[in-house]
Amino acid sequence: MEKIRCQGCGISIQTTSPKKLGYTPETALQKDTTLCQRCFRLKHYNEVQPVSIRDEDFLNLVSRIGETSGLVVHIVDIFDVSGSLIKSLPRITGNNPIILVGNKMDLLPKSTNQRKLIKWLRASAKEMGIIVKDVFLISSAKGHGIAELTEAIEHHRDGKDVYIVGTTNVGKSTFINRLINRSTGTNDVITTSYFPGTTLGFIEIPLDDTAVLIDTPGIVNKQQIAHYVSKHDLKIITPNKEIKPRIYQLNSGQTLFFGGLARLDYVKGEKQSFVCYFANGLPIHRTKMDNADTLYVEHKGELLSPPDQETMEKLPALTETTYRVQGDKTDIVFPGLGWVSVAGQKTTVTAHSPKGVSVSIRKSLI
Repeated sequence: MEKIRCQGCGISIQTTSPKKLGYTPETALQKDTTLCQRCFRLKHYNEVQPVSIRDEDFLNLVSRIGETSGLVVHIVDIFDVSGSLIKSLPRITGNNPIILVGNKMDLLPKSTNQRKLIKWLRASAKEMGIIVKDVFLISSAKGHGIAELTEAIEHHRDGKDVYIVGTTNVGKSTFINRLINRSTGTNDVITTSYFPGTTLGFIEIPLDDTAVLIDTPGIVNKQQIAHYVSKHDLKIITPNKEIKPRIYQLNSGQTLFFGGLARLDYVKGEKQSFVCYFANGLPIHRTKMDNADTLYVEHKGELLSPPDQETMEKLPALTETTYRVQGDKTDIVFPGLGWVSVAGQKTTVTAHSPKGVSVSIRKSLI
């Protein structure tokens, strides 16, 4: 059978997997113009839908970026920076400038020092070899910071194309939809134009007569906990409003469970506060370290929930890492879940997280 290609982005049409590139319902094949669902939603509803691909496929797909001249806008999730920073980005962008955008700013406590957070994001990118022109904090969902970022994009692109890149679940499509809505407010280019993509998997949205904004599919990074939980559990662990810090006074020998998805043991130190920054709906359970292993085995998915049954079937076993903290106030980061802040006095903790979802520590952001 001859391959049918989307007349919007050029991808091969398929009718079996809605979450993969090229999907369209079988009924749509009867129409004169064949569009994948992603292009159809963009053309008729000014809406970009998220589509994900594997890291290696992404590298092949976007290899052309380094051969062109444009601006790269890299969207990351403030709650999962280590999982959403694309380590391979410098290899594929060539000499093109990069703007780093921390999304979901509205979910952080209002006491967050934004200048400190921007400095930390820039340093985190540099550690991975990603040198950025500028850093912005936004909320795609609320629209915060979009105007300032749009101005910066216009300045740095210097009349050239703009590539939007990011992993899955960072809010990339919501961000692009915000930009589209801003465009339709000033002219009708989005609602009246067709959106041809010259490379499979890309969607090109006109910026002016000569340049386009290019949406690339989100990368699936298997180090993100989102890929090991059910849709139901993902809603529980993903913040949807400003996080309220939860404070626990712990003695050494006590444990905090974050649902049944992760755990923190206070191994050694004086009594002190552990400030927890997680989605408000994620239950936190305190117990004695001596009881923790038994509690986990007997009550995972019940008292220690999430995970639900679907998540338990694919969640890797918990692995542990021990940290000795002394000096500055420190965050113990469970990527994709949240973090725990400790004061910085002599403290020994052991963090338990699903294998492959690596815990890290940093100077406290708040």
